[in-house]
Amino acid sequence: MAKINPSKGAPYARILGVGGYRPTRVVPNEVILEKIDSSDEWIRSRSGIETRHWAGPEETVAAMAIEASGKAIADAGIDAEQIGAVVVSTVSHFSQTPAIATEIADKLGTNKAAAFDISAGCAGFGYGLTLAKGMVVEGSAEHVLVIGVERLSDLTDLEDRATAFLFGDGAGAVIVGPSREPAIGPTVWGSEGDKAATIKQTVSWDRFRIGDVSELPVDSEGNIKFPAITQEGQAVFRWAVFEMAKVAQQALDAAGITADDLDVFIPHQANVRIIDSMVKTLKLPEHVTVARDIRTTGNTSAASIPLAMERLLATGEAKSGDTALVIGFGAGLVYAATVVTLP
Repeated sequence: MAKINPSKGAPYARILGVGGYRPTRVVPNEVILEKIDSSDEWIRSRSGIETRHWAGPEETVAAMAIEASGKAIADAGIDAEQIGAVVVSTVSHFSQTPAIATEIADKLGTNKAAAFDISAGCAGFGYGLTLAKGMVVEGSAEHVLVIGVERLSDLTDLEDRATAFLFGDGAGAVIVGPSREPAIGPTVWGSEGDKAATIKQTVSWDRFRIGDVSELPVDSEGNIKFPAITQEGQAVFRWAVFEMAKVAQQALDAAGITADDLDVFIPHQANVRIIDSMVKTLKLPEHVTVARDIRTTGNTSAASIPLAMERLLATGEAKSGDTALVIGFGAGLVYAATVVTLP
């Protein structure tokens, strides 16, 4: 039997830098109210959202990801050529193939880095971070670029009162590299496919190929609607509040720390009420800084955690070396939680 050489990677991995990009257009709730019967007060009370960013024609998935990645690379103090892999989490890149990660890797100037996309909804950043950690420790890449990027305005039904106000666009990115000490804890992740129908696309792409448009949804003017994201709000809320608090606690336990040891809590920015409920259930001390970036950014799915992380560091609400609990959860239903040291 031939002997295979063992992998040679770093003893541990850490986040070395973070970057974010928010589209220039800021959309207040008043714009959303043009198409749905609601009020600014209702939207704020139900979600906490006051404004969100929507991308313009030039702010493509690739363009936003490149902007955020450039900032993360600079923040990490490395060159793009040092990146060995690019992992992009997105559900709003509309070309089935090739992966948008390959275009991003090329335009950033990496040296033929491995590049691929993953689809894990709002847990996508956590999934990507876990894969990146594995690559660095295993030795297949010294530095990994993890990107969460979405143009969810393209997948929003502005006449759907349950979701029209939720989604925003943007990109967040981190560089994961070698560390001499543990700085990314064990990941607690999983899926509950029996609940997949609670968050889904309204119409599958193949319905348009079939040619039978009689059962496709139409808007108020009778035009066929583009596929959008829809959800059963109450079911998702209950699952997130009760089940994800348990997952967050498991991540703390796996990392060997308690809530008292935390400096920062960065949950997926889905809903302020979900965030506040998790804070209460986890019994987080008052000294823990809690990300509530959703107020001005909306729900950006895979981009929400790195965007929130970038803003906390930029504003000084969090600082380098802080211990943070991050958790993402959403369509699938999927989830991923871990404890990290902030860059």
